[in-house]
Amino acid sequence: MKNGKILVGMSGGLDSTYTVSLLREAGCEVIGAALIFSEHTDIEGARRAASELGIPLYERHVESLFKEKVEGNFAFCYQNGMTPNPCVVCNRYVKMQTLYEMASELGCDGFATGHYATPVRTEEGRYAIAMSSDRKKDQSYMLWGMTQEQIAHFTAPLSTLEKSEIRERAAAAGLSAAKTKESQDICFIPDGDYVSFLAEHYGRDKGFSRGSYIDREGKLLGEHQGLVHYTVGQRKGLGIALGKPAFVTDMDPEANTVTLSFAENCYFDRITVEGLVFQALAPMEGELDCQVKIRYAAPPVECHVKLTGGRAEVTFREPQRTPAPGQSAVFYSDGVIQFGGIIKRG
Repeated sequence: MKNGKILVGMSGGLDSTYTVSLLREAGCEVIGAALIFSEHTDIEGARRAASELGIPLYERHVESLFKEKVEGNFAFCYQNGMTPNPCVVCNRYVKMQTLYEMASELGCDGFATGHYATPVRTEEGRYAIAMSSDRKKDQSYMLWGMTQEQIAHFTAPLSTLEKSEIRERAAAAGLSAAKTKESQDICFIPDGDYVSFLAEHYGRDKGFSRGSYIDREGKLLGEHQGLVHYTVGQRKGLGIALGKPAFVTDMDPEANTVTLSFAENCYFDRITVEGLVFQALAPMEGELDCQVKIRYAAPPVECHVKLTGGRAEVTFREPQRTPAPGQSAVFYSDGVIQFGGIIKRG
């Protein structure tokens, strides 16, 4: 945990609020920052928490950057048959970078968030994010895009604590955030209707046209409603009866096709990952063995990686179910992120 003057990104929720408490207990001077991402951002909780804790709160509008980097990527992915993870993109380009810049502007020694993850420095002098003690709440997967400069100034005091313990401590301290619920929604689409969001803000020119359902051999199975309605791995809401449950295993925006497969044909032994960001591992070309997470809730699995030309060719030790293009692949060794990137087709 860093000492000195620390800027804490505050949402008004339990985790960020208790982060302030821990840092103050450690003797840090703490100030808060509330980022306004879109018209749906509610910062009243952050204001209330800052008032209860007796710390100043600085508010920063980042709507333009958020719309460009997060909403724009979200729309591009769905229009092109990929499954985005907006929180990963936001952490990489908006949240962490803005907090890093604000900390510098305000003369802070570092910045903090309520993430369950652990920033570390390796023996080689590189910075990386490691898994938290509470593996059920671990959020390291969401932070693979953090840069060396960001991690060097980053702290996450909750990484060694259990969620239940934090709620009990916050309640005992009389913090109203102890009663808040965790949000599972996409922050800029609070009603969850992302198809309507895309139509309203990005039009129906791409991804909304009906096309063909096909099987893995290219045989026509039926008609789909438009690529934006589907994600790889989806089973429900397909609107087609094939005699037994089928899953989306691929989408081709050029041919406007959605490939369906039965459960036994949903496993893949390799993926390609691009847009690499290196953390503990210095940028390199070559081969290595490590573990990889291909979705947030999945456990790390063993793999062999060939790094060449700015991409990673990944072979799983055991085939994995429906890796989704557009999602993150995060590579670990001993629980520490080595590098991460975005899953592509093939």
